[in-house]
Amino acid sequence: MSDDIFIHPSAEVSENCKVGQGTRIWHQAQVLGDAEVGAECTLGKGVFIGAGTTVGNRVKIGNYANLFGAQIEDDSFIGPLVCIVQDRHPRSTNLDGTRKGHSDYVSEPATIRRGASIGASSVIMPGVTVGQYAMISAGSVVNKDVPDHAIMVGNPARQVGFACHCGKKLDENFICECGRAYQLTESGLVFVEAP
Repeated sequence: MSDDIFIHPSAEVSENCKVGQGTRIWHQAQVLGDAEVGAECTLGKGVFIGAGTTVGNRVKIGNYANLFGAQIEDDSFIGPLVCIVQDRHPRSTNLDGTRKGHSDYVSEPATIRRGASIGASSVIMPGVTVGQYAMISAGSVVNKDVPDHAIMVGNPARQVGFACHCGKKLDENFICECGRAYQLTESGLVFVEAP
């Protein structure tokens, strides 16, 4: 690892993982082997990055978030206490009563697309894709795919509007107070005009 990576002395970072330049890993965080963390990321206190997880560049991961096998794209925000899980039918033992090992679990990684924000204490279920620049409200449970720019709230999460690239809610004409304008098409929300 390069010299411009900061790893707090209490953090546990596997020698078998990759960490990009300018990334900061804080108190008691854990990054397991076969995980990849991109450049200029911040991993808060107590963050857990499980084996097989890929984190893009400039991603902020809040304190005590847990990512199990997730695929996180660039510029995403993962709030404190978020849990992104990878097995829909977890058990502690096999049918013969033996303790399950890592290879006994079925991995269905969730995908968080570029620029999406996952609010504090949310749960993202296995195999779910959260679209680009989507905004997941704090405490939500996301059990199905989320469209680009969607604002999702509740348990189970339901869509209540669309978010701008800046994160604010679009009005009924798909215009943000920042001046950006969008259009809703059959393929989803499309950016049409900058301020």
